Amino acid sequence: MDIIKGKVIVLGDDVDTDQILPGYAMAEPMDQLGDFAMAGLAGLDFKSVFEPGSIIVAGRNFGCGSSREQAPIALKQVGVSLVMAKGFARIFRRNSINIGMPVWVADIADSLKTGDTVEVDLEKGTVTVGGEARQFAPLSENVLKTLEYGGLIPRVRAELGIKD
Repeated sequence: MDIIKGKVIVLGDDVDTDQILPGYAMAEPMDQLGDFAMAGLAGLDFKSVFEPGSIIVAGRNFGCGSSREQAPIALKQVGVSLVMAKGFARIFRRNSINIGMPVWVADIADSLKTGDTVEVDLEKGTVTVGGEARQFAPLSENVLKTLEYGGLIPRVRAELGIKD
């Protein structure tokens, strides 16, 4: 897996799926969910600090709330390259990996500010900021393989030899 480099957007604890993708956006066509990514977030105009390839960095319990799969889909569609957090709601983490959206447990939010640039190597488990690398637990081989295929369904299809 390639090194992910991007500008960070730092959020706090308990960012729920209604903040990631508000309920009213659920009525929108699936291919337009990215237009509503982080629209429910109070106190931050996400669109003003976001650029494609941005990395979301948060505290504990990112993705809590409902189990809507559309929340990580919206983040992936808008162009978020990675979500790093101290912790994730289990179903949000699983939904993200299943659609090929990288999420990684790294307790680094207190060390960064919005606008910082980081380089992340998910295989080695490193975050590099200003030339200084910090070590965290790398993603498992199984998760990395699923992400490399672009999600669980493409992985299973490829492993079964099913062509489009």
